Amino acid sequence: MASGLSTRSAAVLLAGVVLAWGTNWPVTKLIVQDVPPLWATAIRCMIASATLAPMLWIQGAFIVPRRGDLPVVFCTSILHLTVFSALIAAGLQFVPAGRAIVLGYTTPLWVAIGAAMFLSEDITRRRALGIVFGLAGLAVIFNPQTLDWRDGNALFGSALILVAAFCWAGNIVYVRAHHWISTPFQLVFWQVLLAAVLLSATALIVEGPPHIAWNARLLALLLFSGTVCTAFANWAMTMVNRSLPAVTTSLCLLATPLLGIFCATLILNEPLEPSLFLAMTLIIGGIALGTIAGPLRAKAA
Repeated sequence: MASGLSTRSAAVLLAGVVLAWGTNWPVTKLIVQDVPPLWATAIRCMIASATLAPMLWIQGAFIVPRRGDLPVVFCTSILHLTVFSALIAAGLQFVPAGRAIVLGYTTPLWVAIGAAMFLSEDITRRRALGIVFGLAGLAVIFNPQTLDWRDGNALFGSALILVAAFCWAGNIVYVRAHHWISTPFQLVFWQVLLAAVLLSATALIVEGPPHIAWNARLLALLLFSGTVCTAFANWAMTMVNRSLPAVTTSLCLLATPLLGIFCATLILNEPLEPSLFLAMTLIIGGIALGTIAGPLRAKAA
């Protein structure tokens, strides 16, 4: 594969990733208005796998996964690409995209807790404070004054997205512990392909054969989600991770949920709720504290 990019090129790619992931939330909400959530996620993975295969082949990175990497292929495919994506798509049927984004991006908080439990990673004072900030943000979201607890659909949708965040966190904790043989980008095609198969089989059983009223708008949304938000974003993140410091990348990615909320406002005409921004500020602040804590501790050591 090609060597690392220049700082400027890597920054441009990172901005592209933030844009792709930020817009994917409102785009997904638009898609599930016309396509059942499991089929919507399955089709997105089909498009992504069809895009990733030639990208890997052109770069000379297309491989068959080795035995030692099969656990991470299955874990990422099942927990992240299948369960997380399907639960997010299902939850977006009942929850505004802005609220869903905030709930989805609590994932790093659960990663910090899971890493302490299963990987023996220390919870420093900064990281503990970050977790407290994040949980305070979560309390703002579920405050009865901002969420109608009598609305069963809103509670159900919020619960789905929170469970999705737990699943993504579980996958990240496992990925941290995995001993890699191939690179993450070399394996992503197989992860997406397996997710497409699992989602299609599940959708066929749960939702039945798809009855989709195809039109140019829906096709464009699915192509954007599959090619840009999934295939391109995965490739770009691989290049960025090889070219920029991890702390820089992690902190810049915190712009993703903010962009997602603004995109939801522009694309879906969702109101900008003050409570949502308060929750997002607390959660992003908590994640930033936790992100900075690790490098500071390593430097001190």
